[in-house]
Amino acid sequence: MHKTVVRPSRAGTVPWPEDVASHYVASGYWEGRSLGTHLAQAARHAPEAVCLVDGPMRMTYRELMARADGAAARMKALGLRADDRVVVQLPNCWEHVVVTVACLRLGALPVWALPQYRHHELLGVVTHAQARAVVVPDRHKGFDHQAMAHDIAEAAPDVDHILVAGSDVRPDSVDLRALCEPVGAAEAARVSAELDVSAPGGDDVAMLLLSGGTTGLPKLVARTHNDLTYMIKRAAELCGFGPDTVYLAVLPLGHGFPNTGPGVLGTLLSGGRVVVSASPASEVAFAAIERERVTATSVVPAVAMRWLQDREENPAADVSSLRLLQVGASRLSPEAARQVGPTLGCTLQQVFGMGEGLLCLTRLDDPTDVVLHTQGRPICADDEIRVVDAENRDVGVGEPGVLLTRGPYTPRGYYDAPATNARSFTADGWYRTGDMVRRTPDGNLVVVGREKDLINRGGEKINAEEVESFALQVDGVLQAAAVGVPDAELGERVGLFVVLAEDRRVDLADIRAVMAQAETASFKLPERLFPVPSLPATPLGKIDKKALRATAVHAPGA
Repeated sequence: MHKTVVRPSRAGTVPWPEDVASHYVASGYWEGRSLGTHLAQAARHAPEAVCLVDGPMRMTYRELMARADGAAARMKALGLRADDRVVVQLPNCWEHVVVTVACLRLGALPVWALPQYRHHELLGVVTHAQARAVVVPDRHKGFDHQAMAHDIAEAAPDVDHILVAGSDVRPDSVDLRALCEPVGAAEAARVSAELDVSAPGGDDVAMLLLSGGTTGLPKLVARTHNDLTYMIKRAAELCGFGPDTVYLAVLPLGHGFPNTGPGVLGTLLSGGRVVVSASPASEVAFAAIERERVTATSVVPAVAMRWLQDREENPAADVSSLRLLQVGASRLSPEAARQVGPTLGCTLQQVFGMGEGLLCLTRLDDPTDVVLHTQGRPICADDEIRVVDAENRDVGVGEPGVLLTRGPYTPRGYYDAPATNARSFTADGWYRTGDMVRRTPDGNLVVVGREKDLINRGGEKINAEEVESFALQVDGVLQAAAVGVPDAELGERVGLFVVLAEDRRVDLADIRAVMAQAETASFKLPERLFPVPSLPATPLGKIDKKALRATAVHAPGA
């Protein structure tokens, strides 16, 4: 019988069994220190090395910590404390990195949110996280994030502060850039020492990561300092990160992948340099690679395929410094994978991971066949894997089934979600990922689909039921079923089948208008509409989405 200990600072979380946790400590996975302390220690090894580049901004490790520790002290003066949640909805910028490190140093819990989120999604995240502060740009791509954040603060009782990056900061907002001003050397030493003493323990929660899951609004994954630090450091080791690493962050920093896989935080822990890019467009990324001599980056398949095409059409940029291209979030076709080495001159690494923990990588010295045709294998010897059928029976090697996992960086439940945990986690701690995989004889995984009803549009997970619920609000729509329509660039696009009332006509604009009124993220908007007289059903009476996907593939214009 497992014995568990619930720590006060982990209210709302599900602890690892005590004997399992003791094994992870004895094995050296869990070091018992906060991620912020690890970052500060890495910074002290090479204080004058440049660690963060954002356009003309070039920041050394000394300056990074002077800014982050200064911001932590000022956040504390505002009344923010350890365990307080800080929702960070910033585009890719140096402020995103600094405020994240500041939270980790203070013990506040950053919650990264995508800039595409609008009132509907952001209010859900802020409310569920019980956020005390929300960090936004003043405006981004023409949208007034500052006004939205204040509207959300009116509706969310826990929000006390709106922190704003930009030149148009309202009097009732906190100027984030002023908050992140570096403190002087003597003050930096004093604040750093205070933060070291008051640092959270390894078992405390470090951050709440968003998971798309099977409900419309994201679930929260409570990652501890122990488990997250181990995962990032182990990934950095397998990716060969070190002081000579120059990592280009082109994916949105609202995602975990470019931050922790090993990403930005792995680069900083390794003593390397992070280069922040506002866009993954090839002309922007290639220029940054040439200018900063970038050695590693991570992208989704849609970006990788654009880079491959643009590189062949415009080979002028010098990208010879690039050694590693990570591709994840959705599956890269073997045909595209085969082009990476010859076209970009670097090693491809396939990545399969999730906010809930498990991280799989192909290794840098894997045979070509493994790199082209699998999504890698778990990073830790104590990552446990099961592949099961519909009756929860283990399937044989090479047979498809649902992936279950548990291990030293896979939490045992979502934050404050007992009903969801009862569906997603077994009594003995296995997380049911919802991914359909095959396991090869050498232990690598091949992702073949999803058990859950999600659409994967360029790495953004969209819950089909949420799109359907909006469609049913349109006058004249009797039934709705959203499916992923295969797409060469994005992997899938959102297709929507609708059954209409007699003599009624509905088009995409009508459904998009309802979603826009609810202020949903633009990537969720349906892009193909299929009016049908009825929806096919399975023998159990459920909508047959497999049949709908086949119809969508063969429909004119698909």
